[in-house]
Amino acid sequence: MAICSPLDSSESGSRKAWIVHGLVVGAAIAAAAAAHAAFYFRWPSRSFRSRVVGIIPARFASSRFEGKPLVHILGKPMIQRTWERAKLASTLDHVVVATDDEKIAECCRAFGADVIMTSESCKNGTERCNEALQKLGKKYDVVVNIQGDEPLIEPEIIDGIVKALQEAPDAVFSTAVTSLKPEDAFDSNRVKCVVDNRGYAIYFSRGLIPFNKTGKVNPHFPYLLHLGIQSFDSKFLKTYSELPPTPLQLEEDLEQLKVLENGYKMKVIKVDHDAHGVDTPEDIEKIETLMQERNIQ
Repeated sequence: MAICSPLDSSESGSRKAWIVHGLVVGAAIAAAAAAHAAFYFRWPSRSFRSRVVGIIPARFASSRFEGKPLVHILGKPMIQRTWERAKLASTLDHVVVATDDEKIAECCRAFGADVIMTSESCKNGTERCNEALQKLGKKYDVVVNIQGDEPLIEPEIIDGIVKALQEAPDAVFSTAVTSLKPEDAFDSNRVKCVVDNRGYAIYFSRGLIPFNKTGKVNPHFPYLLHLGIQSFDSKFLKTYSELPPTPLQLEEDLEQLKVLENGYKMKVIKVDHDAHGVDTPEDIEKIETLMQERNIQ
């Protein structure tokens, strides 16, 4: 049987030196990795994304409902009702309307709203929000895109998506969903959403998702309806506008898909919300009925 001879003193000293060196290097690498992780995944401080502006993009031209922002709902223009609801949110430092139409601008100034004029070339509300942000004198950390056709948006929902983005430093976008009503399952104007177990968006679609083999609505599945309200990290908002359109975004005609297709994270909160946005003239009567039931003046 072979017997291992002990190391001589010089060899032993050399090996000890290498062991110590390895431990030091390993500790340094571990410390650097921990610092890197702490930078990206730290718990947000109180000042993280603290300055918030709400922007209501509004355009007169619309293929489905021209002049929609100015249509009256129980005596007030729809854009005014949206602005009044947004002003009740506690997280917003400022609320402005962004439009390319002078008729909308005049209407908004008449009821006291601040207005930012934007170009007609904006392809969607997000691009309009970005242009308005660049024209605002003050810098903001979070931009909330408040759909002008959401006259009954709850201020608590606005506050909820802002806080969700502030508490998720790995996300650049946040939005809200609510339970989908069975009668809206195959309505392409009602956008559906699926999320993962951590509350991040997986996909949005105008079709029913998930779609089962029977092709019918499963009465036991908790389908989710996407609400139009969404908030962006202000730095990402500029990046978003510079990204080229993506295949899924173009196919579904849903701007939030460009965020997901480019690998960015989107935080989603679930809320209890009955009201829908106004997509067609027929929706006006539904909104007015709901307002009367809730005694909203």
